Amino acid sequence: MIHSLFLINSSGDIFLEKHWKSVVSRSVCDYFFEAQERATEAENVPPVIPTPHHYLLSVYRHKIFFVAVIQTEVPPLFVIEFLHRVVDTFQDYFGVCSEPVIKDNVVVVYEVLEEMLDNGFPLATESNILKELIKPPTILRTVVNTITGSTNVGDQLPTGQLSVVPWRRTGVKYTNNEAYFDVIEEIDAIIDKSGSTITAEIQGVIDACVKLTGMPDLTLSFMNPRLLDDVSFHPCVRFKRWESERILSFIPPDGNFRLLSYHVSAQNLVAIPVYVKHSISFRDSSSLGRFEITVGPKQTMGKTIEGVIVTSQMPKGVLNMSLTPSQGTHTFDPVTKMLSWDVGKINPQKLPSLKGTMSLQAGASKPDENPTINLQFKIQQLAISGLKVNRLDMYGEKYKPFKGIKYMTKAGKFQVRT
Repeated sequence: MIHSLFLINSSGDIFLEKHWKSVVSRSVCDYFFEAQERATEAENVPPVIPTPHHYLLSVYRHKIFFVAVIQTEVPPLFVIEFLHRVVDTFQDYFGVCSEPVIKDNVVVVYEVLEEMLDNGFPLATESNILKELIKPPTILRTVVNTITGSTNVGDQLPTGQLSVVPWRRTGVKYTNNEAYFDVIEEIDAIIDKSGSTITAEIQGVIDACVKLTGMPDLTLSFMNPRLLDDVSFHPCVRFKRWESERILSFIPPDGNFRLLSYHVSAQNLVAIPVYVKHSISFRDSSSLGRFEITVGPKQTMGKTIEGVIVTSQMPKGVLNMSLTPSQGTHTFDPVTKMLSWDVGKINPQKLPSLKGTMSLQAGASKPDENPTINLQFKIQQLAISGLKVNRLDMYGEKYKPFKGIKYMTKAGKFQVRT
């Protein structure tokens, strides 16, 4: 299935390659580099690139392209999901997934990739099984390995690998038993000039960190499970129970894992948490233009919007900008024409605004279209879809665990047209 994997940084250098079957020449990546040149941004590189003898499937995360080389036709989402799993595993092992970290831990990276695929087919993709097979690097273990010449490979097969629940090892013991669940929602939206919603959808995930002794059986129920559309589950979830009762019943893996991901695409269910008032004007004869934007909260259920960053790609005719923010800091790059305004928290009593003038090229015609405004933000303790966890119950064990639920909404691709 997957023949090879190439890791390519944002400047186009292949800094790591792994082959499972026969060695595929690096020249196959030339087709990828051509597609990269044609794309204006890294995110716009096509995820599937056909070549005369191969298919190149890629994901872009943490400023790295993970490019898989396939020789036969396979479901592309299967490969893309596997590549995302590789990135998540690196993050779990090393804390961050970046080029320097991967280079520093190259031996562990190769060992993990060797276990994740067997002859090109996915084998062990569960983080806790991999951690039994290949021990995560620590400073002490690295020093010992250097002195003794040993590796991070475990001596025994994972205990759960041959059981009915291969995602959970046996004999798990904790002094503090706890189960935490994070409901994280990303809102993608395009808002038109008048403030109406053109498209809006929510991509949501429930991430869990479960540290429970023994073999607990958990059930998680929601106040409004009908909201969940297009749901993808972790293999531990009993699907029949979800279909009949809309309750999540599962024996959880040990540690961190993604319980489910979901999609809310019905326009009437997607509340827009922020609004942007804008007035951007260019005059034909004048070499000055006016720029004014104000950001405010809307449908946030009284929660604070924080971490707000406004960016806008200005037209080529804009030479410079003289702006005054009421809060936060702003920068304008005269070369790339990129305006960035770091707002921070929004105080509903005193809405943040950015006002000023733009210097335009003398004699240049008025730009064909106004710039679009992109927003980033976070709202703690709010799931914008309205999803709420009702209760979490545990069966099969006698102790009483500590339970916690956290909600967060953040911006995905949130664009306001002016």
